Amino acid sequence: MLPPRLPAAALLAAATAALPALAQDAPAPVTLTAKEDHKRTMDLLGIKELRRGADGNPKSPNAANADESKATPYPDLPDPLLLKSGRRVTSPEAWRTQRRPEIVEDFDREVYGRVPRETPKVKWEVVATEKTMVGDVPVVAKRLVGHVDNSVYPAVTVDIQLTLTVPANAPGPVPVVLEFGFAFPGGKGPALPPSGGKGGLSWQQQVLAKGWGYAIIVPNSIQADTGGGLTRGIIGLCNRGQPRRVDDWGALRAWAWGASRALDYFETDPAVDARRVCIEGLSRYGKAALVAMAYDERFAVGFVGSSGAGGAKLHRRDFGEKVENVAGAGEYHWMAGNYLKYAGPLTAKDLPVDAHELVALCAPRAVFISVGSATVEGTWVDARGMFLAGVHAGPVYELLGKRGLGTREFPPQETALVDGEVAFRQHAGGHTTGPNWPTFLRFADRYIGTPANR
Repeated sequence: MLPPRLPAAALLAAATAALPALAQDAPAPVTLTAKEDHKRTMDLLGIKELRRGADGNPKSPNAANADESKATPYPDLPDPLLLKSGRRVTSPEAWRTQRRPEIVEDFDREVYGRVPRETPKVKWEVVATEKTMVGDVPVVAKRLVGHVDNSVYPAVTVDIQLTLTVPANAPGPVPVVLEFGFAFPGGKGPALPPSGGKGGLSWQQQVLAKGWGYAIIVPNSIQADTGGGLTRGIIGLCNRGQPRRVDDWGALRAWAWGASRALDYFETDPAVDARRVCIEGLSRYGKAALVAMAYDERFAVGFVGSSGAGGAKLHRRDFGEKVENVAGAGEYHWMAGNYLKYAGPLTAKDLPVDAHELVALCAPRAVFISVGSATVEGTWVDARGMFLAGVHAGPVYELLGKRGLGTREFPPQETALVDGEVAFRQHAGGHTTGPNWPTFLRFADRYIGTPANR
Protein backbone atom coordinates (compact mmCIF):
# COMPACT_ATOMS: atom_id res chain seq x y z
CA MET A 1 0.00 0.00 0.00
CA LEU A 2 1.13 3.54 -0.72
CA PRO A 3 1.41 5.87 2.30
CA PRO A 4 -1.31 8.51 2.55
CA ARG A 5 -0.48 11.75 0.72
CA LEU A 6 0.02 14.68 3.05
CA PRO A 7 -1.10 18.14 1.97
CA ALA A 8 1.70 20.36 0.71
CA ALA A 9 1.22 22.75 3.66
CA ALA A 10 1.67 19.88 6.11
CA LEU A 11 4.87 18.75 4.35
CA LEU A 12 6.26 22.28 4.51
CA ALA A 13 5.38 22.62 8.18
CA ALA A 14 7.07 19.31 8.99
CA ALA A 15 10.24 20.29 7.11
CA THR A 16 10.35 23.74 8.75
CA ALA A 17 9.86 22.23 12.20
CA ALA A 18 12.90 20.02 11.62
CA LEU A 19 15.23 22.95 10.81
CA PRO A 20 15.73 24.31 14.35
CA ALA A 21 16.52 20.81 15.63
CA LEU A 22 19.15 20.37 12.94
CA ALA A 23 20.63 23.81 13.67
CA GLN A 24 20.79 23.09 17.38
CA ASP A 25 22.97 20.07 16.63
CA ALA A 26 25.76 22.38 15.43
CA PRO A 27 28.99 21.75 17.35
CA ALA A 28 30.11 24.25 19.98
CA PRO A 29 32.76 26.79 18.95
CA VAL A 30 36.35 25.61 19.17
CA THR A 31 37.87 26.87 22.42
CA LEU A 32 41.40 28.27 22.26
CA THR A 33 43.30 30.72 24.41
CA ALA A 34 44.91 33.70 22.70
CA LYS A 35 48.32 32.07 23.21
CA GLU A 36 47.13 28.81 21.65
CA ASP A 37 45.53 30.52 18.67
CA HIS A 38 48.57 32.72 18.16
CA LYS A 39 50.79 29.62 18.05
CA ARG A 40 48.31 27.89 15.69
CA THR A 41 48.52 30.89 13.33
CA MET A 42 52.31 30.82 13.39
CA ASP A 43 52.21 27.10 12.54
CA LEU A 44 49.91 27.77 9.58
CA LEU A 45 52.43 30.30 8.31
CA GLY A 46 55.42 28.06 8.97
CA ILE A 47 56.89 30.55 11.45
CA LYS A 48 58.91 29.15 14.35
CA GLU A 49 59.69 32.41 16.11
CA LEU A 50 58.68 36.08 16.03
CA ARG A 51 60.95 38.98 16.84
CA ARG A 52 60.24 40.52 20.21
CA GLY A 53 58.33 43.77 20.29
CA ALA A 54 59.58 46.94 21.96
CA ASP A 55 58.95 47.59 25.66
CA GLY A 56 57.00 50.64 26.78
CA ASN A 57 59.23 51.03 29.85
CA PRO A 58 62.03 53.46 28.86
CA LYS A 59 64.36 51.80 31.42
CA SER A 60 64.03 48.38 29.80
CA PRO A 61 67.02 47.00 27.84
CA ASN A 62 64.52 46.51 25.01
CA ALA A 63 62.90 49.93 25.38
CA ALA A 64 60.98 51.35 22.43
CA ASN A 65 63.02 53.74 20.34
CA ALA A 66 62.34 57.43 21.00
CA ASP A 67 65.31 58.78 19.04
CA GLU A 68 64.17 60.40 15.82
CA SER A 69 67.59 59.85 14.19
CA LYS A 70 67.00 56.07 14.41
CA ALA A 71 63.31 56.09 13.47
CA THR A 72 63.46 55.45 9.73
CA PRO A 73 65.39 52.27 8.92
CA TYR A 74 63.04 51.84 5.95
CA PRO A 75 62.62 55.35 4.50
CA ASP A 76 61.06 54.29 1.20
CA LEU A 77 57.26 54.11 1.29
CA PRO A 78 55.00 52.42 -1.27
CA ASP A 79 53.78 54.95 -3.82
CA PRO A 80 49.99 55.24 -3.56
CA LEU A 81 49.80 56.50 -7.14
CA LEU A 82 51.90 53.79 -8.78
CA LEU A 83 50.05 50.79 -10.19
CA LYS A 84 51.54 47.32 -9.74
CA SER A 85 52.11 47.34 -13.49
CA GLY A 86 54.51 50.25 -13.02
CA ARG A 87 52.24 52.82 -14.64
CA ARG A 88 51.44 56.04 -12.80
CA VAL A 89 47.94 57.02 -11.82
CA THR A 90 47.15 60.38 -13.38
CA SER A 91 43.35 60.62 -13.17
CA PRO A 92 40.66 60.25 -10.52
CA GLU A 93 39.09 57.51 -12.62
CA ALA A 94 42.30 55.46 -12.65
CA TRP A 95 42.58 55.89 -8.86
CA ARG A 96 39.01 54.75 -8.30
CA THR A 97 38.91 51.80 -10.70
CA GLN A 98 42.52 50.57 -10.70
CA ARG A 99 44.81 51.73 -7.91
CA ARG A 100 42.36 51.92 -5.02
CA PRO A 101 41.24 48.28 -5.51
CA GLU A 102 44.91 47.18 -5.56
CA ILE A 103 45.55 48.87 -2.22
CA VAL A 104 42.36 47.45 -0.70
CA GLU A 105 43.38 43.95 -1.79
CA ASP A 106 46.80 44.30 -0.15
CA PHE A 107 45.28 45.52 3.11
CA ASP A 108 42.71 42.71 2.98
CA ARG A 109 45.22 39.95 2.40
CA GLU A 110 48.18 41.08 4.50
CA VAL A 111 47.02 43.53 7.17
CA TYR A 112 43.37 43.66 8.29
CA GLY A 113 41.95 40.51 6.73
CA ARG A 114 39.08 39.73 4.43
CA VAL A 115 35.44 40.21 5.39
CA PRO A 116 33.37 37.30 4.02
CA ARG A 117 31.60 38.05 0.75
CA GLU A 118 28.30 37.50 2.53
CA THR A 119 27.80 38.42 6.16
CA PRO A 120 24.66 37.87 8.24
CA LYS A 121 21.89 40.44 8.21
CA VAL A 122 21.38 42.65 11.25
CA LYS A 123 17.91 43.43 12.57
CA TRP A 124 17.89 46.57 14.69
CA GLU A 125 15.57 46.78 17.68
CA VAL A 126 14.92 49.95 19.68
CA VAL A 127 14.77 48.56 23.22
CA ALA A 128 14.43 51.87 25.08
CA THR A 129 13.60 55.49 24.24
CA GLU A 130 14.07 58.26 26.79
CA LYS A 131 13.33 61.97 26.68
CA THR A 132 15.88 63.56 28.96
CA MET A 133 18.41 66.38 29.29
CA VAL A 134 22.11 66.44 28.49
CA GLY A 135 23.30 69.57 30.23
CA ASP A 136 20.67 72.15 29.29
CA VAL A 137 19.75 70.48 25.97
CA PRO A 138 16.58 68.37 25.73
CA VAL A 139 17.32 65.17 23.86
CA VAL A 140 15.77 61.94 22.71
CA ALA A 141 18.04 59.02 23.60
CA LYS A 142 17.54 55.56 22.15
CA ARG A 143 19.12 52.30 23.18
CA LEU A 144 19.30 49.81 20.33
CA VAL A 145 20.37 46.24 19.88
CA GLY A 146 21.42 44.91 16.49
CA HIS A 147 20.47 41.24 16.42
CA VAL A 148 22.79 39.46 13.99
CA ASP A 149 21.10 36.59 12.16
CA ASN A 150 22.69 33.42 13.52
CA SER A 151 20.33 30.91 11.96
CA VAL A 152 23.24 29.23 10.16
CA TYR A 153 25.11 28.72 13.45
CA PRO A 154 22.98 29.23 16.59
CA ALA A 155 25.88 28.33 18.88
CA VAL A 156 27.15 31.93 18.52
CA THR A 157 24.94 34.91 19.30
CA VAL A 158 25.93 38.48 18.40
CA ASP A 159 23.88 41.43 19.66
CA ILE A 160 25.41 44.80 18.78
CA GLN A 161 24.94 47.50 21.44
CA LEU A 162 24.31 51.04 20.18
CA THR A 163 22.97 54.25 21.66
CA LEU A 164 21.74 57.23 19.65
CA THR A 165 21.09 60.67 21.15
CA VAL A 166 19.66 63.56 19.12
CA PRO A 167 18.38 67.04 20.04
CA ALA A 168 14.68 66.81 20.87
CA ASN A 169 13.87 70.08 19.12
CA ALA A 170 15.79 69.54 15.88
CA PRO A 171 13.83 70.83 12.87
CA GLY A 172 14.91 67.87 10.72
CA PRO A 173 17.49 65.10 10.32
CA VAL A 174 20.78 65.95 12.03
CA PRO A 175 24.44 65.03 11.48
CA VAL A 176 25.70 62.40 13.94
CA VAL A 177 29.10 61.64 15.46
CA LEU A 178 29.44 57.87 15.93
CA GLU A 179 32.01 56.86 18.55
CA PHE A 180 33.52 53.48 19.29
CA GLY A 181 32.82 53.47 23.01
CA PHE A 182 31.96 51.34 26.00
CA ALA A 183 29.05 49.39 27.48
CA PHE A 184 25.96 50.95 29.00
CA PRO A 185 26.32 51.49 32.77
CA GLY A 186 24.83 48.41 34.40
CA GLY A 187 23.34 47.42 31.07
CA LYS A 188 20.47 49.83 31.64
CA GLY A 189 19.44 52.74 29.50
CA PRO A 190 21.42 54.92 27.11
CA ALA A 191 24.82 56.07 28.28
CA LEU A 192 24.56 59.78 29.10
CA PRO A 193 27.61 62.03 29.61
CA PRO A 194 28.42 64.03 32.74
CA SER A 195 27.05 67.55 32.73
CA GLY A 196 30.37 69.33 32.58
CA GLY A 197 32.25 70.07 35.79
CA LYS A 198 35.69 71.59 36.04
CA GLY A 199 36.70 69.74 32.89
CA GLY A 200 34.27 71.84 30.86
CA LEU A 201 31.68 70.53 28.46
CA SER A 202 31.82 66.86 27.57
CA TRP A 203 32.35 66.00 23.92
CA GLN A 204 28.69 64.98 23.77
CA GLN A 205 27.61 68.40 25.00
CA GLN A 206 29.86 70.09 22.46
CA VAL A 207 28.29 68.01 19.69
CA LEU A 208 24.74 68.82 20.87
CA ALA A 209 25.63 72.53 21.06
CA LYS A 210 26.12 72.43 17.29
CA GLY A 211 22.66 70.95 16.83
CA TRP A 212 24.10 67.52 15.97
CA GLY A 213 23.50 64.13 17.51
CA TYR A 214 25.89 61.50 18.78
CA ALA A 215 25.93 57.72 18.93
CA ILE A 216 28.08 55.19 20.77
CA ILE A 217 28.67 51.67 19.54
CA VAL A 218 30.26 49.02 21.79
CA PRO A 219 33.01 47.16 19.89
CA ASN A 220 33.15 44.18 22.26
CA SER A 221 29.51 43.46 21.50
CA ILE A 222 30.61 42.89 17.89
CA GLN A 223 33.86 41.04 18.48
CA ALA A 224 35.76 40.38 21.71
CA ASP A 225 39.10 42.16 22.09
CA THR A 226 41.13 38.98 22.54
CA GLY A 227 42.57 36.23 20.40
CA GLY A 228 40.72 33.78 22.61
CA GLY A 229 37.43 35.15 21.26
CA LEU A 230 38.04 34.67 17.54
CA THR A 231 35.78 31.60 17.34
CA ARG A 232 32.94 33.69 18.73
CA GLY A 233 31.59 37.15 17.90
CA ILE A 234 30.89 38.05 14.30
CA ILE A 235 34.14 36.41 13.12
CA GLY A 236 33.30 33.16 14.89
CA LEU A 237 29.71 33.26 13.66
CA CYS A 238 30.83 33.60 10.04
CA ASN A 239 33.37 30.79 10.54
CA ARG A 240 30.81 28.48 12.23
CA GLY A 241 32.88 28.45 15.41
CA GLN A 242 36.11 27.37 13.69
CA PRO A 243 39.51 29.16 13.94
CA ARG A 244 40.50 31.72 11.34
CA ARG A 245 42.32 31.19 8.09
CA VAL A 246 45.44 33.35 7.71
CA ASP A 247 43.68 35.98 5.57
CA ASP A 248 40.43 36.13 7.57
CA TRP A 249 39.39 39.42 9.13
CA GLY A 250 40.57 40.51 12.55
CA ALA A 251 38.87 42.55 15.25
CA LEU A 252 39.57 45.95 13.63
CA ARG A 253 37.70 44.99 10.48
CA ALA A 254 34.97 43.37 12.57
CA TRP A 255 34.48 46.52 14.64
CA ALA A 256 34.44 48.58 11.44
CA TRP A 257 31.85 46.17 9.99
CA GLY A 258 29.69 46.80 13.05
CA ALA A 259 29.98 50.56 12.61
CA SER A 260 28.79 50.14 9.01
CA ARG A 261 25.78 48.22 10.26
CA ALA A 262 25.00 51.12 12.59
CA LEU A 263 25.20 53.39 9.56
CA ASP A 264 22.70 51.08 7.84
CA TYR A 265 20.34 51.75 10.75
CA PHE A 266 20.92 55.52 10.56
CA GLU A 267 19.76 55.40 6.95
CA THR A 268 16.36 54.24 8.22
CA ASP A 269 16.00 56.69 11.13
CA PRO A 270 14.28 59.96 10.15
CA ALA A 271 16.09 61.80 12.96
CA VAL A 272 19.50 61.19 11.35
CA ASP A 273 21.04 62.60 8.17
CA ALA A 274 23.01 59.47 7.28
CA ARG A 275 24.98 61.34 4.60
CA ARG A 276 26.60 63.39 7.38
CA VAL A 277 27.97 60.86 9.85
CA CYS A 278 31.41 61.15 11.44
CA ILE A 279 33.23 58.10 12.84
CA GLU A 280 35.45 58.64 15.90
CA GLY A 281 37.62 56.56 18.20
CA LEU A 282 40.67 56.61 20.46
CA SER A 283 43.64 54.26 20.68
CA ARG A 284 42.65 50.79 19.39
CA TYR A 285 39.28 52.31 18.58
CA GLY A 286 41.11 55.09 16.73
CA LYS A 287 42.56 52.32 14.58
CA ALA A 288 39.05 50.94 14.05
CA ALA A 289 37.68 54.40 13.20
CA LEU A 290 40.32 54.86 10.48
CA VAL A 291 39.67 51.36 9.12
CA ALA A 292 35.91 52.02 9.05
CA MET A 293 36.46 55.34 7.30
CA ALA A 294 38.78 53.79 4.72
CA TYR A 295 36.53 50.87 3.84
CA ASP A 296 33.05 52.40 4.03
CA GLU A 297 32.83 55.45 1.80
CA ARG A 298 29.50 56.48 3.31
CA PHE A 299 31.22 57.95 6.38
CA ALA A 300 31.66 61.66 5.77
CA VAL A 301 34.42 62.54 8.28
CA GLY A 302 36.89 60.62 10.44
CA PHE A 303 38.27 61.67 13.84
CA VAL A 304 41.21 59.35 14.52
CA GLY A 305 42.62 59.63 18.04
CA SER A 306 46.10 58.39 19.02
CA SER A 307 45.72 55.33 16.81
CA GLY A 308 49.40 54.36 16.63
CA ALA A 309 50.61 51.14 15.03
CA GLY A 310 47.92 49.41 13.00
CA GLY A 311 46.22 52.79 12.67
CA ALA A 312 47.63 56.02 11.26
CA LYS A 313 51.27 55.41 12.32
CA LEU A 314 53.59 54.32 9.53
CA HIS A 315 54.48 50.64 9.93
CA ARG A 316 57.98 51.30 8.60
CA ARG A 317 58.80 53.65 11.49
CA ASP A 318 60.87 52.25 14.35
CA PHE A 319 59.54 54.63 16.98
CA GLY A 320 57.36 53.57 19.89
CA GLU A 321 55.12 50.60 19.14
CA LYS A 322 56.28 48.40 16.27
CA VAL A 323 54.89 45.77 13.93
CA GLU A 324 56.39 43.18 16.30
CA ASN A 325 54.20 44.44 19.14
CA VAL A 326 50.99 44.29 17.13
CA ALA A 327 51.91 40.80 15.88
CA GLY A 328 52.34 39.52 19.45
CA ALA A 329 49.81 37.35 21.29
CA GLY A 330 48.17 40.36 22.96
CA GLU A 331 47.24 42.28 19.80
CA TYR A 332 47.50 39.97 16.78
CA HIS A 333 43.74 39.38 16.81
CA TRP A 334 43.23 42.93 15.55
CA MET A 335 44.85 41.95 12.26
CA ALA A 336 44.86 39.19 9.67
CA GLY A 337 46.98 36.17 10.50
CA ASN A 338 49.22 37.03 7.55
CA TYR A 339 50.37 40.13 9.42
CA LEU A 340 52.52 37.92 11.66
CA LYS A 341 54.88 37.27 8.74
CA TYR A 342 56.21 40.82 9.05
CA ALA A 343 57.45 40.14 12.59
CA GLY A 344 59.08 36.85 11.64
CA PRO A 345 60.73 35.99 8.34
CA LEU A 346 59.83 39.40 6.87
CA THR A 347 60.02 42.98 8.19
CA ALA A 348 57.87 46.09 7.97
CA LYS A 349 59.84 46.97 4.84
CA ASP A 350 58.24 44.00 3.08
CA LEU A 351 54.65 45.12 3.68
CA PRO A 352 53.04 45.93 0.32
CA VAL A 353 51.19 48.87 1.88
CA ASP A 354 51.61 51.33 4.72
CA ALA A 355 49.44 53.62 6.83
CA HIS A 356 49.60 56.59 4.44
CA GLU A 357 47.68 54.44 1.97
CA LEU A 358 45.04 53.66 4.59
CA VAL A 359 44.56 57.41 5.01
CA ALA A 360 44.52 57.75 1.22
CA LEU A 361 41.63 55.26 1.01
CA CYS A 362 39.57 57.88 2.85
CA ALA A 363 40.04 60.41 0.05
CA PRO A 364 38.41 62.68 -0.91
CA ARG A 365 36.61 62.67 2.47
CA ALA A 366 37.93 64.57 5.50
CA VAL A 367 40.17 62.96 8.15
CA PHE A 368 41.39 64.58 11.38
CA ILE A 369 44.44 62.89 12.95
CA SER A 370 44.66 63.60 16.69
CA VAL A 371 47.45 62.87 19.18
CA GLY A 372 48.53 63.94 22.67
CA SER A 373 51.70 65.42 24.07
CA ALA A 374 54.88 63.37 23.91
CA THR A 375 55.63 64.26 27.53
CA VAL A 376 52.13 63.45 28.82
CA GLU A 377 50.81 60.72 26.52
CA GLY A 378 54.29 59.41 25.79
CA THR A 379 55.94 58.49 22.51
CA TRP A 380 54.43 55.00 22.11
CA VAL A 381 51.84 56.05 19.51
CA ASP A 382 54.42 58.05 17.48
CA ALA A 383 52.90 61.45 16.75
CA ARG A 384 55.32 62.17 13.91
CA GLY A 385 54.66 58.77 12.34
CA MET A 386 50.94 59.56 12.16
CA PHE A 387 51.62 63.06 10.85
CA LEU A 388 53.81 61.60 8.08
CA ALA A 389 51.05 59.20 7.08
CA GLY A 390 48.86 62.25 6.55
CA VAL A 391 51.62 63.95 4.58
CA HIS A 392 52.13 61.01 2.23
CA ALA A 393 48.40 60.57 1.65
CA GLY A 394 48.38 64.12 0.28
CA PRO A 395 49.09 63.29 -3.39
CA VAL A 396 45.93 61.18 -3.59
CA TYR A 397 43.81 63.97 -2.10
CA GLU A 398 45.37 66.44 -4.51
CA LEU A 399 44.69 64.15 -7.48
CA LEU A 400 41.03 64.17 -6.41
CA GLY A 401 40.92 67.96 -6.24
CA LYS A 402 41.29 68.25 -2.45
CA ARG A 403 44.02 69.47 -0.12
CA GLY A 404 46.36 67.55 2.13
CA LEU A 405 48.15 68.85 5.24
CA GLY A 406 49.86 71.63 3.30
CA THR A 407 53.28 71.07 4.90
CA ARG A 408 55.91 68.39 5.45
CA GLU A 409 57.27 70.10 8.57
CA PHE A 410 56.09 68.58 11.85
CA PRO A 411 54.23 71.43 13.58
CA PRO A 412 54.71 72.73 17.12
CA GLN A 413 52.36 71.29 19.73
CA GLU A 414 48.81 72.74 19.64
CA THR A 415 49.26 73.96 16.07
CA ALA A 416 46.14 73.08 14.12
CA LEU A 417 46.66 72.06 10.50
CA VAL A 418 43.05 72.18 9.35
CA ASP A 419 42.99 73.99 6.00
CA GLY A 420 42.76 70.84 3.89
CA GLU A 421 40.79 67.62 3.93
CA VAL A 422 43.60 65.96 5.93
CA ALA A 423 43.99 67.63 9.32
CA PHE A 424 46.40 67.15 12.24
CA ARG A 425 46.75 68.51 15.75
CA GLN A 426 48.90 67.47 18.69
CA HIS A 427 47.30 68.68 21.92
CA ALA A 428 49.01 69.18 25.30
CA GLY A 429 47.10 66.41 27.10
CA GLY A 430 47.47 62.66 27.43
CA HIS A 431 45.92 59.60 25.80
CA THR A 432 42.63 61.23 24.92
CA THR A 433 40.92 63.15 22.13
CA GLY A 434 39.40 65.53 24.72
CA PRO A 435 41.44 68.72 24.08
CA ASN A 436 41.04 68.35 20.31
CA TRP A 437 37.23 68.19 20.22
CA PRO A 438 36.67 71.98 19.78
CA THR A 439 39.15 72.12 16.89
CA PHE A 440 37.76 68.97 15.33
CA LEU A 441 34.17 70.19 15.49
CA ARG A 442 35.11 73.44 13.73
CA PHE A 443 36.90 71.38 11.10
CA ALA A 444 34.01 68.92 10.69
CA ASP A 445 31.47 71.73 10.37
CA ARG A 446 32.78 72.36 6.85
CA TYR A 447 31.65 68.88 5.88
CA ILE A 448 28.72 67.87 8.09
CA GLY A 449 27.38 71.24 9.23
CA THR A 450 23.80 72.21 8.54
CA PRO A 451 22.88 72.16 4.82
CA ALA A 452 22.62 75.96 4.81
CA ASN A 453 26.28 76.20 5.82
CA ARG A 454 27.61 73.70 3.32
